[in-house]
Amino acid sequence: MAAISASLVKELRERTGLGMMECKKALTEADGDIERAIEDLRKNSGLKAAKKAGRIAAEGAILTQVAEDGSCAAMLEVNSETDFVSRDDNFKGFAAKVLAKVFETKSEDIATIMEGELEDARNQLVQKIGENISVRRAVVVEAPEGGVVGAYVHGDRIGVLTVLNGGNPEVAKDISMHVAAINPVVARPEDMPQAQLDSEKAIILAQPDMAGKPAEIAEKMVQGRLKKYLAENSLTEQPFVKDPNQTVAEYAKAAGGEVVGFTRFEVGEGIEKEEVDFAKEVMEQARRS
Repeated sequence: MAAISASLVKELRERTGLGMMECKKALTEADGDIERAIEDLRKNSGLKAAKKAGRIAAEGAILTQVAEDGSCAAMLEVNSETDFVSRDDNFKGFAAKVLAKVFETKSEDIATIMEGELEDARNQLVQKIGENISVRRAVVVEAPEGGVVGAYVHGDRIGVLTVLNGGNPEVAKDISMHVAAINPVVARPEDMPQAQLDSEKAIILAQPDMAGKPAEIAEKMVQGRLKKYLAENSLTEQPFVKDPNQTVAEYAKAAGGEVVGFTRFEVGEGIEKEEVDFAKEVMEQARRS
């Protein structure tokens, strides 16, 4: 059986809001698998969806560039080891050059983009600041005929590109701001992967208040909760952050637009960096000396 660390219990507590002992028990029963523990807790106690893992450690910046007519846009993530370096003018200048090439070539292939001059510039920057710099990912999106792309970047750490049929760049930018703040799973209900719906249905069926219900009633309850789940996690169905009295779809429609899709980057998402306990490290070094 896997050892349950205090940090794992702490993460589960932060993501669920449940007590320490309940979290430890859930992790023990799930053999240390935090995602499985969350799923089991949702099945057994009716726990609502847990917060996403917050252990994002990589630093860096998100940059965007949009064509003047809103016909296309590019977005880039460049990583550094510390937040201090990501605010440095040399780092920003290098990142801007990479973004310009992504936009110019309409290429998302980082290896190709970085060949030659840009890779040389990256190496020189690494040597100058003494910290690793990596160009992680890029995306290029184009609007359909008559449509637009809008962009929004929040504090250099979250970037969003939103594509509309019709509408205008300002509306697309406003919706991008909503995506940055709310982080929907998909653009439209019909975009939700079937596997995710099946998983959510299984969780709903396993919740305590579903026990003993006739199949017909249970199915109606499941469909009602799935509808709510889709509304909460689909961009078009969410209350618009600037005006909660209308949905995002209604806001776009009022401006003659329709949401096609979005791309959201957050600095370091999916990257975990080892947490260093400096006090412990110094103590161990002192003992060895």
